[in-house]
Amino acid sequence: MNKTDNNKSIIIDMFKKLDIDLSEEQTDQFMDYYRILTEKNEVMNLTAITEYRDVVLKHFVDSLLIVKAYDMNGCKRVIDVGTGAGFPGIPLKIVFPHLNIVLLDSLKKRVSFLNELIRLLQLEGVTTIHGRAEDTAKNVKFREQFDLCVSRAVANLSSLSEYCLPFVKKEGMFISYKSTNIDMEIENAGNAISILGGEIEKIERLSLPDSDIERSLILIRKRKTTPSKYPRKAGVPSKEPL
Repeated sequence: MNKTDNNKSIIIDMFKKLDIDLSEEQTDQFMDYYRILTEKNEVMNLTAITEYRDVVLKHFVDSLLIVKAYDMNGCKRVIDVGTGAGFPGIPLKIVFPHLNIVLLDSLKKRVSFLNELIRLLQLEGVTTIHGRAEDTAKNVKFREQFDLCVSRAVANLSSLSEYCLPFVKKEGMFISYKSTNIDMEIENAGNAISILGGEIEKIERLSLPDSDIERSLILIRKRKTTPSKYPRKAGVPSKEPL
């Protein structure tokens, strides 16, 4: 088996462990994603993870762990807050082409990379926004417009909830991708989640296939409209969590 076929089989096999059967086109899109990501990573900091198998597992498959906790087929509009190099938003779009996805990031260089990636992968129904969540969530075009908000961003759950819940429509869902050992963080976020109109529906503790890497997905249901004063101005949610 040549290297290309071997790399294809790695992707196909890993996704099968999530009960996801990739088409040839989807497999090729993930391989192209890896190539573009690592090429661009040489001139800008997109990821510290660059080995092929590691990227497939820790970025691509990790992004799709959500299928173990939430039915993506019943979802249409998704926003990925603090998307970085496109995780989890782009992998979700590749596997679920019906999704209409917005990718939000505060760094212009990353947004430029995402625009090029979207063009090269020939993805439709993906929009990028260069901006901060605190400002974008005040815009009526985006506020409470999404069935689902996802984020793998590194921030405490209180601050993340203030960034993310304002985007979610009533009865929609915010799903935060976290590592393990988050019980105290969840407890500390309870007040913020409640103020912002959310309620923790469940916490899924999962492992990445064929690894000892554990993940927690925190599913927060939007029960009430978020009060208009939230999110507070840029920088405040991270410095002064609710």
